[in-house]
Amino acid sequence: MAKYQTSAKDKIPVGQKLAFGAGHLVNNLLPGSLGVFSFFLLTAFGMDPFLAGLLGGLPRIYDALTDPIMGYISDNTKSRWGRRRPYIFAGAIACGVLFAVLWQLNPENTQLYNFWYFLILSLVYLTANTIFSTPLIGLGYEMTSDYNERTRLMAFSQTIGQIAWMIVPWFWVIIADPDIFKTQAEGVRKLSILVGAGCILLGILPAIFCKEIDQTHLENRAQLSLKNIATNLKDLFRNIVKITKNRPFMRLCGATFLVFNGFQMVASFSFFIIVFYLFNGDYGAAGTWPAWFSTISAFATAFLVIPIVSYMSTRLGKRNAFIISTALSIAGYILKWWGFQPGNPWLMFMPIPLIAFGIGGLFTLMMSMTADVCDLDELRNGMPRKEGTFGAIYWWMVKLGQALALVTGGLVLKLVGFNQNAGVQTAATITNLRIADIIIPAVTAAMAIWVMWKYDLSEDKAREIKEELVKRRGEL
Repeated sequence: MAKYQTSAKDKIPVGQKLAFGAGHLVNNLLPGSLGVFSFFLLTAFGMDPFLAGLLGGLPRIYDALTDPIMGYISDNTKSRWGRRRPYIFAGAIACGVLFAVLWQLNPENTQLYNFWYFLILSLVYLTANTIFSTPLIGLGYEMTSDYNERTRLMAFSQTIGQIAWMIVPWFWVIIADPDIFKTQAEGVRKLSILVGAGCILLGILPAIFCKEIDQTHLENRAQLSLKNIATNLKDLFRNIVKITKNRPFMRLCGATFLVFNGFQMVASFSFFIIVFYLFNGDYGAAGTWPAWFSTISAFATAFLVIPIVSYMSTRLGKRNAFIISTALSIAGYILKWWGFQPGNPWLMFMPIPLIAFGIGGLFTLMMSMTADVCDLDELRNGMPRKEGTFGAIYWWMVKLGQALALVTGGLVLKLVGFNQNAGVQTAATITNLRIADIIIPAVTAAMAIWVMWKYDLSEDKAREIKEELVKRRGEL
């Protein structure tokens, strides 16, 4: 039995949870689709690998810069519709339209034309994505002030968000199937329109149905205008400095960087192991096994892991739930050594339920704990509340980890001797690849447990902070 019961006023209606979850589905579907579609820059549009790498890396630098700015703007916006919802509504529509336009490439165009077309539109698209996603994250932090209801909200939204990862792996199969599309280029163009339309329909739901925090109690918000842009930037930097001094939050960022970076670094290794170890380099024989591996992983995360993590959080506390779920993921990574066996591909699904505790527990708990940290910041630094800025910095850490993982993952492939031009890899290469696939995420997960060991923002402390904030604001 939980020590505290959530009051009726702090419970979020199922309809609002569904709407917020729809926003998270979009937040996963867009980058997931972008990752799959980017592969076809090489095969469908003939882009040089180096130029394709630039198209993957340069926009990420820009994206990292815009997130904190959008978080600050959202935190300080004053409108009759709220601080978050106007941006979510407009951003969802812009994201969907621009994603579709981004992929209307033609292989008959010159490589240079396609490069600049894609680069410029990527920057515009990522701006729209920031306008949508940063306020969406901030909205989730403020939809309830209850310690456990925050976890339930994040668990619910993460479950719905995992549907994107059940769908995205099949884009590889659909685009490359000549019975569906005449060419891969046609598949990319047409499927991007469907993805964009779906994102618009789902992305506007949080703006329509979710409720924001009562703005009457929000004080000291900055005046946003072009005239005050220098003052606003100085204020943003001051806020970032204050946030970096928030030790519980920095522990959350550090643990997230470690778990997510380790997971992402070897994310593609399973594909290579399936193809080159289980099926000896025969892509035809490997068929849809890699897609099923990703889909079953997302399914296990959504419908097995996240409910268990949410239950553990309520009974044992968020910190303990994180440590247990991360330790279970380490056991899952180790079990992969026996799960990948030639002649019996079904065994590859054996470690998935344990591995899924890593990412499933990470984002369910970390997003809930970040909401608690926002309360701590208000207690220490007063108004305005900075959910948008906290969310932006947290996800900047996620994106930094992803970017570094892409670079270091390629380096690891090179170090283990993987030859992308060889139809069959050497036995030594396969063995080293399998070892790296286990050791890297297991070590980073263990380091994350060490980082979170002294995290001290417990439920008792969080509720004391909440009570003090209610008194300060003069709320009933």
